[in-house]
Amino acid sequence: PGGCRGGRTDMALRCAASLAAGRQPRGPRREGTVRWSSAAKASAVKINEKASREKILTLESMNPQVKAVEYAVRGPIVLKAGEIEKELRKGIKKPFTEVIKANIGDAHAMGQRPITFLRQVVALCTYPNLLDSPSFPEDAKKRARRILQGCGGNSLGSYTASQGINCIREDVASYIERRDGGVPADPDNIYLTTGASDGISAILKILISGGGKSRTGVMIPIPQYPLYSAAISELDAIQVNYYLDEENCWALNVNELRRALNEAKAYCNPKVLCIINPGNPTGQVQSRKCIEDVIHFAWEEKLFLLADEVYQDNVYSEGCQFHSFKKILYEMGPEYYNNVELASFHSTSKGYMGECGYRGGYMEVINLHPEIKGQLVKLLSVRLCPPVSGQAAMDIVVNPPVPGEESYAQFIKEKESVLNNLAKKAKLTEDMFNKIPGVQCNPLQGAMYAFPRIFIPSKAIEEAKAHKMAPDMFYCMKLLEETGICVVPGSGFGQREGTYHFRITILPPVEKLKILLEKVKDFHIKFLEKYA
Repeated sequence: PGGCRGGRTDMALRCAASLAAGRQPRGPRREGTVRWSSAAKASAVKINEKASREKILTLESMNPQVKAVEYAVRGPIVLKAGEIEKELRKGIKKPFTEVIKANIGDAHAMGQRPITFLRQVVALCTYPNLLDSPSFPEDAKKRARRILQGCGGNSLGSYTASQGINCIREDVASYIERRDGGVPADPDNIYLTTGASDGISAILKILISGGGKSRTGVMIPIPQYPLYSAAISELDAIQVNYYLDEENCWALNVNELRRALNEAKAYCNPKVLCIINPGNPTGQVQSRKCIEDVIHFAWEEKLFLLADEVYQDNVYSEGCQFHSFKKILYEMGPEYYNNVELASFHSTSKGYMGECGYRGGYMEVINLHPEIKGQLVKLLSVRLCPPVSGQAAMDIVVNPPVPGEESYAQFIKEKESVLNNLAKKAKLTEDMFNKIPGVQCNPLQGAMYAFPRIFIPSKAIEEAKAHKMAPDMFYCMKLLEETGICVVPGSGFGQREGTYHFRITILPPVEKLKILLEKVKDFHIKFLEKYA
């Protein structure tokens, strides 16, 4: 029609857009009415049909390895918790007034206060004008100036080297030497990372190769932290499970490692052994003898060792002590120390700091082939650099105030307060769980979780199957719906067949933790009565 500018095609496009938006399209006006030609209508419908063509990316066409990834810590139970929170905000009545997210080790979200000195240094780095303020101590300013001097343009907003700021890597090396009683550490073997997870994923990425029976097998503890199974799925590697001994406080037994390795050789090429010490979700702290046995096994079987040591500050039980794999490796002599390939990991997220959001971390990799070191740096350079504020936070973890500096007294007071509190809550949690009929909890020697074993009656197991749920997922979902407490089912971490668990963090304040545990107790007793 003559009233359409730009011709028939242009008008049809506008008409199609109007139809899609549910509006009456404009046309040439005659006596207050809008008229369409049959050709315009046909064009609009045809274009609209084209607009709703099949999507390129669907569940069927997506990367199958990504589809296979599961991460229970933020899985279906947490999504359900989010839905319940929205309902509570809308005023929908529940048997509780809030959702308590005890599913994740997020210390500050649970009310833990930040370490003052760490926040001071990061604040100074972020806004250098504060360096002139008398409100900040000189030892914090000294560290901030040093970090800023390592940044391009003296700004935290600049990219850094892919391996991280050099002076911070030097501080990490010095920290490792102090921690390990003088065992040498080379800054060139230190890589700053986006939390420990980034380092673990990068090392696995460079380790995995082959196809069929020569595909890389990665040995992981069961129960495990789901990052490992998720990364293995994403990289299409082969997961090789070895089971921790629940009857012996989740101990690691080398005979079990050997069983898992020998069985795996029939279908893959096992060449990586992952250790989590202190354990997550199990909380055990490995003895020196156990670490020696593991190192000897890795040396004997030519396995690349990954030591996840992010909970190294979180040791509570008397008689338990953290030993780094690197320290024990060195003390076992040159035959081991010069040959066993080891990557160890640490983070700002756990310990006494709890600075999860900064995503600070590091890994130390020793005995890496020189050519592989270049390949690792190349791989890390693809993501440019870790968050620079996270690098600064990591620096304060490894370079805290020392005796004689003005911030030392407050720093030690805050650090010890957090760790003593966690030790008290670990014992409280263990004791309260072991008083509940049908619940058994091993001592929480370290880390920040309990992983109690729960009895689930056969009637409840049948109902779970009817809902197409794992029995412990069914249990945890009921716990969430009836109490508002969000925990992670043991099936998300792995467990021996026929056993059921859940992971719960011990991070809430003591009084809130007591209430939480009492609610779990009441729920469990009612659950047993209902399904007996």
